[in-house]
This record gives sequence, C-alpha cells and structure tokens, in this order.
Amino acid sequence: MHILIIGAGGMIGRKLAATLGRSGSLGDHAITRITLADVVAPPVPAGASVPVEALAADISESSAAEALAARRADVIFHLAAIVSGEAERNFELGYRVNLDGTRSLLEAIRREGSRQAYVPRFVFSSSIAVYGSPFPDPIPDDYVLAPLTSYGVQKAMSELLLADYSRRGFIDGVGIRLPTIVIRPGAPNAAASGFFSGILREPLAGQRAVLPVEETVKHWLASPRSAIKFLIHAATLDTAALGVRRTLTMPGVAATVADQIAALRRAAGPEAADLIDRRRDEVIEGIVAGWPKSFAPERATQLGFVAETTVDELIEVYLAEDAPGASR
Repeated sequence: MHILIIGAGGMIGRKLAATLGRSGSLGDHAITRITLADVVAPPVPAGASVPVEALAADISESSAAEALAARRADVIFHLAAIVSGEAERNFELGYRVNLDGTRSLLEAIRREGSRQAYVPRFVFSSSIAVYGSPFPDPIPDDYVLAPLTSYGVQKAMSELLLADYSRRGFIDGVGIRLPTIVIRPGAPNAAASGFFSGILREPLAGQRAVLPVEETVKHWLASPRSAIKFLIHAATLDTAALGVRRTLTMPGVAATVADQIAALRRAAGPEAADLIDRRRDEVIEGIVAGWPKSFAPERATQLGFVAETTVDELIEVYLAEDAPGASR
C-alpha cells in the first residue's frame, strides 16, 4: 500500500507520518512506501520502517496536483489548509489553497483515473467551522451547515466536492470534521483557536499565556493523539456504511475556558493558572462567537471513532507525548 500525505509539514501531518512510518501498516495492509508533500518539503520522520519520500508541492497549481495524482497512491490524506485566522485575514490565499487546491487535487485524480482505473481512498480533514450560529447545544449530525467564516465556507464547499466526486466514483472519500486540537505542541500558529492550547501549554511550561475571550466560552476539543486515530480509522473504514453522506463530525470534549483553567490547576497548581493574562481581542471574540459549543456525533461513535472525555485527559496526553521532556 502506497500512502500519500498532503500537508505533511503541519503538526498533524508530521505525527501521522511518524505513526504510519513506525508501524509499517494501515489496518490489515502492509505499507510499501509513504510520500509526504507540502508547499515546502516536509521533514522525513526518524525511525520509519518503510521508505519515505518528501516533496515540495503546491496543490493549488494544477501541475503539482497532476504530479501527485500520477503517483497513484492507494490512500491519500488531504490535510493541507490555510488555518482559520489566516484564511479570514487573507481572503484570496484561503480560497486558493483551501478550495481551489482541493478541487485541483480531486480533478487531477479524476483525470488520472480516466486514463487507467484508479479510485483511491481519500481522507479529507474538514472542520467544525462548517457550522455557524445560531445552533443547538449539542449539535446533531443532521444539522445544517451555515459557516460564518471564510475558512468554514471553504471547508463546507470542499465537503460537497468530496461527496460528489465519491458519488461519481472518482474517489472513495471520507471527510472528518476535526474538533479544535488541544494541546497543540510547539509554537502557536495563526489559527483563531490557538489560545485554547496556549492557555494550557504555556503555563504548563512556566510561561505566560494570553486569553482573548471570556471564561464562559465553550468549545469542542480533542487531542493530537485522537486526531491521528481519527485519520487512520477513516482510512480503513468500510465506506458502505456512510452512504452518500461522506463527512462525519468527530467525537470530542465539550469544555468551557473555565473548565480548562480548572483542569490546569489540578494538573499544575494554582500558580500555573496565575500565568494567564486576560486581554480581550474583539476580532477573536467575534470569530469564536460563531463557533459550535458541543456535538452529539452519533454516526462517528457508531462507526468506532473515539476521543477523550475530559480536559484532564487532554493534559495527560500532552504531558505524556508532546511536552518538553515527554517520553515520546
């Protein structure tokens, strides 16, 4: 089995590459090689048990998408995206990468299959940003998509493309709407949701963090570990169970900022919570106000997707796997 990871330079892409590289298998299938692609050639994970090749490729350019499709990977993980805050600030870039890049890739796969039969499993990382207020709490699986950010619109449009290209038999697609990933390791990124990780990650390291919203803000969270498990499970899922509805909302933890701070106190003491500086940011507040608070992801749960159930578990995963000095 040949695996292609697009957007492999991001945090989730690097973790997915490392996990698959170490295991050398995906479900019941042996992995023969892994190809990693991103705008800048991503790092090759250490300790891989199979050959790994890294490429620089911008999928919004048709020639790059064609070259990737020509490799005829059995499973394609499409993780490449301009994140929420950046997509809102840079309208043209967001659409060029998040929508045009996705369609360019799907079209390249379709054309490759028209020359000789080729229908890869295509796992697409979508987002809960496809939902916008007003909405119920929790949000059921059949609730209308009405995003209030450009990023959410781009992801929702890509979900429709995924469903149509799957319906037409060009790909065997599975979309997963990822919760906000907490705690993200490393430096903050440009996502509007970055503070959800920052208010835990920085205090756990004895550093100050900025909280730009009220503590009553509630959101849907999952760990990087769960995100990798979601992707791998989506790649091995029997898609007959999905029918025409190809995208699933993933399980997660519904938590307020206050819940996060309480869990931080339990993990690292009151002095850690004292490192959080409250500085309101009206732009971030406006974006987050339109985001969902919690879900009832029954379809995903019935199909075997699982995640953490408390913020305490999210912190435990970070301390075990991603904090400075962690064993893994």
